[in-house]
Amino acid sequence: MAPAVRLRALDKRYPAVHALRSVDLVVEQGEFFALLGPNGAGKTTLISLLAGLARPTGGTAEVMGFDVVRHYREARRNLGVVPQELVYDAFFTVREMLQFQSGYFGLRRNEAWIDELLENLGLTDKADTYTRTLSGGMKRRLLVAQALVHKPPVIVLDEPTAGVDVGLRQSLWAFIRRLNCEGHTILLTTHYLEEAETLCQRVAMLKAGQIVALDRTANLLHADRDLKLVLKLDRTVLPESLSGQLVEQQGDRFVLALPEYGQLEAVLGTLRQAGVRIEEMELRQADLEDVFLKLMGQGS
Repeated sequence: MAPAVRLRALDKRYPAVHALRSVDLVVEQGEFFALLGPNGAGKTTLISLLAGLARPTGGTAEVMGFDVVRHYREARRNLGVVPQELVYDAFFTVREMLQFQSGYFGLRRNEAWIDELLENLGLTDKADTYTRTLSGGMKRRLLVAQALVHKPPVIVLDEPTAGVDVGLRQSLWAFIRRLNCEGHTILLTTHYLEEAETLCQRVAMLKAGQIVALDRTANLLHADRDLKLVLKLDRTVLPESLSGQLVEQQGDRFVLALPEYGQLEAVLGTLRQAGVRIEEMELRQADLEDVFLKLMGQGS
């Protein structure tokens, strides 16, 4: 069985930028996979290459076993992309947009699936509304529906919840989870790292066009054993003996690094001896954002 996505030494150069540098990556069918990285890391370039919007300078990219250059029709038929930008035709209704999108893939009797998409994405009451009158959140829902209208086995979500409300975010993820459970492969890029941590089984992190981390989400979190002790104290000065563990301070709130759980009692004992009263306390393990910042060289 061919992987959902396979990249071999994928390279992309622009006149002033080396956007991707010999990237190797395999995403298996049925995975919920996160592709993370700061702005300019190469995520959108990678997606553009998969979607046929740009051609690689070197290497190959495949979707469901089809080379995106040599077998571009089959590759595109197996891929649905939700772009970052709000792209729509202002002179058509929501339903007309989905009907036209179906036609691009040769689907003539697709009304039942269109109706299901409209219902699951909260667009049923907007079906006959011109797209130009939709709110930003509704336009983003329409982009998702367009990407899914031909039931592609591989779905790429490029920042799908950027700027949308909590209600849409929850309903969208419920629907995408359902599609993943039904066998669709999901490739997600997002700056909301808690989404990736919750949803994705594996994570790849891009930096300057290269993959700097690739592993199961649980393994990445387990590898970073750093603990942080968040304290709200009755004063704004920390005892001198604890200053070496200070990570961050905001007024009377202090974040201390704890290499291991056993050091917690020592910190509490120091505070008691100094007569410092703890008003709030939280012991926090590293999350995906901590791992990301450390790998990108932005951590403390």
